Amino acid sequence: MHLTRFTDYSLRVLLFLAVKGEERSTINEIAERFEISRNHLMKVVQDLNHQGYLTAIRGKNGGLVLKRRPESIPLGELVRATERDLELVECFGDNNACVITPACRLKPILAEALAAFLAVLDRYTLADLLGPQGPQLVRLLQLDNAPPEG
Repeated sequence: MHLTRFTDYSLRVLLFLAVKGEERSTINEIAERFEISRNHLMKVVQDLNHQGYLTAIRGKNGGLVLKRRPESIPLGELVRATERDLELVECFGDNNACVITPACRLKPILAEALAAFLAVLDRYTLADLLGPQGPQLVRLLQLDNAPPEG
């Protein structure tokens, strides 16, 4: 299983906003801290705003803030919302042309594995990503004006 860059960036954006708390952030700030493309982040933020994970406030004093508390954002839900294709193999899709599908046991095994993967993610929330590492995340993301470790 490989999560897309879109999901990876979605997790990073929400984690960043969770670390910042109620303080507003900008796409530029997040892109700079993670050293990732501002253009990619614009699409991610637009989707997260549309899906109700964050609020994008326009204007001079605008910025991004979480719309929901970190404890109310299950990671499994987020992955389902951001992954456009959870079809692990061809036979999961509507255009299945695999000739051995009627006799193959791979599809139910992979379906079980995918369900287990998502079930584990469902047990954790965005708040769990903060945990006791919160202060270290603040330093690494340069939110305390101290240089990053390393």
